[in-house]
Amino acid sequence: MAEIKVDCINETCPVPLVETRKALRKASSGDIVEVIGTHPSSKEEIPMAARAMGLKVIGVEEEDGVWKIRIKK
Repeated sequence: MAEIKVDCINETCPVPLVETRKALRKASSGDIVEVIGTHPSSKEEIPMAARAMGLKVIGVEEEDGVWKIRIKK
């Protein structure tokens, strides 16, 4: 199992979602993709997209305007 980090700090839509999708395509089953960013609407869109792909969203955290989303493939 690998952990893949996607850094989208200071990126705006649609970059965080596009980069997350790319990472999820590369990931193997069981891998964890961790996305960090600052764009507020991406924090909502990425978990929705992951669930729509049938993936498990492990957690969404936010601290000082920086969010972190963990998705298991």
